[in-house]
Amino acid sequence: MRSNQFPDSQNLLVTRKVLAPLVTIVSVGTYRRYVAIGDSTTEGLEDRTEQGGHRGWADRLAEHIADAQDGPLEYANLAIRGLRLSEIRSGQFDIALGFEPDLMTIVGGVNDVLRRGCDFAALRTDFAAMFAEARARDITVLTFTMPDPTAVNPLGRRLQGPMFRLNDIIRAEAERYGALVLDFQRYPIAADPRMWFEDRLHANSPGHERIAAALAWRLGVAGVDKSWADPLPDAEAQRPRQRLAADLDWAVRYLTPWVSKGIRRVPLSRDITAKRPVPSVVAKSGL
Repeated sequence: MRSNQFPDSQNLLVTRKVLAPLVTIVSVGTYRRYVAIGDSTTEGLEDRTEQGGHRGWADRLAEHIADAQDGPLEYANLAIRGLRLSEIRSGQFDIALGFEPDLMTIVGGVNDVLRRGCDFAALRTDFAAMFAEARARDITVLTFTMPDPTAVNPLGRRLQGPMFRLNDIIRAEAERYGALVLDFQRYPIAADPRMWFEDRLHANSPGHERIAAALAWRLGVAGVDKSWADPLPDAEAQRPRQRLAADLDWAVRYLTPWVSKGIRRVPLSRDITAKRPVPSVVAKSGL
């Protein structure tokens, strides 16, 4: 039912131009219950609904699965923005296990990398502990790496090394314990700025849609192909002055408030609760 074939986990710090991995995709059977844990990207930030909430790739992935199978799928999303990986482990993982899922997505670590003094050894320990425990219970675990930030964020060159180091840890621990990985670092579409929201930290709605399709493809969900990796049409290149103006606008609107909250130690998770705290049946789209 599940595939345990993984791409080579070689160190990718040496080059930005990498080939997409050879991944064996095996069609899955029926999933009974899916639980997503993580931070803002799993919560679905910047994939906004008309009601003012957030949809996100995890919701969309659940819909892909529900549409593809005859039996019902129950889905819970415990993710909360701003959390470090240790907080995801301590505050969400045991609750997720208590729901007895047969599918779990575990995504995190970026909030650790964005802060000074990231403890990469602790990240490895937390990923290993969660992957090992979930797999010991025969839960299919799915995760993904982060794309190269240099094309997306003005601070990308500074973040590239730490982000790639996080990716190396994710690959290695996933392979060690039999978790499935979608290696977004190896797919250029994931680093296309048009897939990202204005804050340059979160995917926009088209980006979340691509992530969900990619993960459904990685799981072998029926009816989902690899078109999610197709590049967008070439965009008109920005002039240096346009790029500078856009970067300055980003710094004023997004970077400065984020830094200010960090200095004042205002947690992004304050007053935020899980949007789908208990498993409930996912409605089929009817498409």
